[in-house]
Amino acid sequence: MTVETREISIQSKGNCDIIDITSQVAKQIEESGVNNGIATLFVVGSTAGITTIEYEPNLVSDFKNMWDRVIPQSIPYEHNKTWGDGNGHSHVRASTLGASLTIPLANKRLTLGTWQQIVFVDFDNRPRSRKIVLQILGE
Repeated sequence: MTVETREISIQSKGNCDIIDITSQVAKQIEESGVNNGIATLFVVGSTAGITTIEYEPNLVSDFKNMWDRVIPQSIPYEHNKTWGDGNGHSHVRASTLGASLTIPLANKRLTLGTWQQIVFVDFDNRPRSRKIVLQILGE
């Protein structure tokens, strides 16, 4: 069993910025010593998340709009009283989406569907430098 830990760095715009990171993850897997196993991605930070989606402009727009309906920025959040930075909604959105994702690997390839891409979602209310930890496990 081999375990390799790598890192992906991203510059995000905040405010529900959705970034397709599929090619960056695939490149790291191709360069790894693992042929078959799993890839686990973990977002470092509490105001961003990771998932899969069909990364096309209208669905990306639908996804962003869903967050505004379900967890709006415009309502009061107790967290905002703690730091005064106005990103209480960002923490709630990120914890709802989740900070990690695991994808099976077969023959050095992610086992994603044809229309399935890996996306990083930054919910914070300002641009950020972000880090995603990628662990590749297998043989």
